[in-house]
Amino acid sequence: MMGIRDAFSTSYAKARVKFLEAAVLAGLQVESHNHPEDGAEDETLAMDVARAGVLDAERLLIVSSACHGIEGYCGSGVQVYALHDEEWLQKARDAGVAVLYVHALNPHGFSYGRRVTHENVDLNRNFIDFNQPLPTNPAYDEVQDLILPAQWPPTPAVQQAIDRYIAERGQRAWQGAVGQGQYQHPTGVFFGGHAPTWSNRTIRQVLRKHGGQVRQLAWIDIHTGLGPNGYGERIFTGPNDAQMLARARRWWDGGGATPVTSLDDGSSSSPPLTGLLWNSAVQECPQAEFTGIALEYGTVPVLETTGAIRADHWVHNHPDAPSAQRVAIHQQMRAAFYDEREAWMAQIVSQARQAMFQAVDGLSA
Repeated sequence: MMGIRDAFSTSYAKARVKFLEAAVLAGLQVESHNHPEDGAEDETLAMDVARAGVLDAERLLIVSSACHGIEGYCGSGVQVYALHDEEWLQKARDAGVAVLYVHALNPHGFSYGRRVTHENVDLNRNFIDFNQPLPTNPAYDEVQDLILPAQWPPTPAVQQAIDRYIAERGQRAWQGAVGQGQYQHPTGVFFGGHAPTWSNRTIRQVLRKHGGQVRQLAWIDIHTGLGPNGYGERIFTGPNDAQMLARARRWWDGGGATPVTSLDDGSSSSPPLTGLLWNSAVQECPQAEFTGIALEYGTVPVLETTGAIRADHWVHNHPDAPSAQRVAIHQQMRAAFYDEREAWMAQIVSQARQAMFQAVDGLSA
């Protein structure tokens, strides 16, 4: 077994090497979809895909990382550990379940320490029908000047206005206004884009190849930044379908100790969102019975997470910002989405491992 800390990395470049080496050691073939740009260390960026199991398997589990770039530190660690975990690999083999490890859905964000893609798009808001009128978010329009003010840190007046908004409407209303997703402000936060991103197009290609014939498809997508430190909230991902939600809860509820929450019924720490990744699975693999969760691991309090995202966008929009300020904001982002203590890493791996075993049991049943 690999040591917990050894599965995690301090950069995208190192994480990619560990993933590729682990896949080869596990006897898996890897397909690499190279990104059109280079990384922060001039390294090649790629969405790397490793598959365990035959191509004609009827049951497939996807385990993916770095939908939100910098959150890949966590997800990559889970994937690398899993590829060294013989008990887990044997579990899936014995059950006849193929497993697809998608490393770095958004490699650009992972490398540069940002949540967004190179198009400045939040990938998990990008899966909408761009042939239809774009969704609107009037709440975001109302507070956009507070989210990204003219100077950083925000003036006392800006902070007072935010505090007043939260006092009058609640923290969840502020979180929803900021994070729901918006399509009118390309330089703003949680921008869903005006067209499918490279990552959107690439994961659809992967799904068509690997999921086009499966009868049952499960997906665990790994995130960080919401909830209590080290706790992995299991957030149902899929259409507002009672039967699908019930199936996810049968698989993953863990006897009530780790309940499966939902954006649609208000039980999740996340507000309702638009343009989510799961849309690609139900659209590209319509023949499959789909069951999915996002594993959302807590790091710091949510207002600190939101503050880090705002700071990151502000400094990206101000290339003339002092280098010391840029470094400080980069460090703030990393702390908001990656806890580098080994105790946190151990919590992440143990919960992900349980969810993966439960997924195989669910698919087998």
